[in-house]
Amino acid sequence: MNPLRLIVGLGNPGPEYEATRHNVGFWFVDHLADKLKISLAPQAKFFGKAGRIGETWLLQPSTFMNRSGQSVAALANFYKIPPEEILVIHDELDLPPGGIRLKQGGGNGGHNGLKDIQAKLGTPNFWRLRLGIGHPRTLGLSQQVVDFVLHQPRKEELPDIEQALARCLLAWPKLAAGDFAGAQQQLHGKAV
Repeated sequence: MNPLRLIVGLGNPGPEYEATRHNVGFWFVDHLADKLKISLAPQAKFFGKAGRIGETWLLQPSTFMNRSGQSVAALANFYKIPPEEILVIHDELDLPPGGIRLKQGGGNGGHNGLKDIQAKLGTPNFWRLRLGIGHPRTLGLSQQVVDFVLHQPRKEELPDIEQALARCLLAWPKLAAGDFAGAQQQLHGKAV
């Protein structure tokens, strides 16, 4: 397997979205940048904040979620990074808060960020790290989905999401090396 060369955290720019469920991809990239001691700086030509360690880029698009593909494609095309070497971290309604799934390819599940990335790359064949935020219906809430993802997690959900982020950071060496089977085994197992 090829090592990852582009790690993309999805979210919406601006302080009003910073702590919302839709921004868990940004949260992961922030934690990873801290761990790797990488500074993310605005990069106008890539429509986002980016930083690099060796051959690996970290990216937070500064476009809104539904235009994420513009940023991902700009950096991937410039550095000739194939989709198989891209990992996109995003919020997942179909997993409970704290749930984690790593997979390559597949549909977009109605996620506008994934939809745009697929369209701009011309393929769904990139890796996804899906971080569960729950669904308003399964959590017993009457909120509309759009409203739900643009709000902060409830205090009882936040520890599970933070634990999932910590588990993903522990799996980073396997992810970085392209050991996706090992990373899946580590991430899909029960939390300890």
